[in-house]
Amino acid sequence: AGGKGSRLHPYTIVLPKPLMPIGEFPILEVIVRQLTRDGFTHITMAVNHQAEIIQAFFGNGDKWGVKIDYSLEDRALSTMAPLKLIDDLPENFLVMNGDILSDFHFAHFYDYHIRNTNLFTIASYRRDIKSEFGVLTTNGKGQLTDFKEKPTSSYDVSMGIYMLDRNVLELIPDSVTFGFDDLMYKLISEKRFADTFLFDGIWLDIGRPDDYISAIDLFEEKRHVFLPQ
Repeated sequence: AGGKGSRLHPYTIVLPKPLMPIGEFPILEVIVRQLTRDGFTHITMAVNHQAEIIQAFFGNGDKWGVKIDYSLEDRALSTMAPLKLIDDLPENFLVMNGDILSDFHFAHFYDYHIRNTNLFTIASYRRDIKSEFGVLTTNGKGQLTDFKEKPTSSYDVSMGIYMLDRNVLELIPDSVTFGFDDLMYKLISEKRFADTFLFDGIWLDIGRPDDYISAIDLFEEKRHVFLPQ
């Protein structure tokens, strides 16, 4: 929860992105409620930008019946390097972005990771991406051999939700910016392959204004799905 949320300006000039409201709840409170529902008892928030606002809102977690503490970065370290600042990580633990609206079942994900004794498990989502352009296929002479008008391609993408074995920390350098992409390249180069967990439910992040508006509408429509009683 340490990023500046620059793609959501001007909203995030006033509030850190994890506190952007979805209905009457900040998006990060929705996540906290989901995690406690699924049996998590200890949440560490890695914070930097506007950290004091996030800390003031969540406190020690008593309101939600969960222990919340904080790892404060003195500069932006991206998504994986902050883990090296947390000295009480358990043998296996969940890492996730603080701006995700989903009906993801974290307990099932945890069980899958443990059952398969994975080093790193990525929650993935199949997304169709439509090209804005007509796509040309040419031969070696530059002659057109095929044409597709604004085709759609399907990709498995990262949801920003991961399960890690503590041993992965040895691959993360100290005190330098190091993100998910850096860690994946390192795992692949060392042939210590991450596993994936394909999810087919609802998934949306609020990284851009259009996504944020969609998330607000979706939460109002399916509140009972995201926060079942």
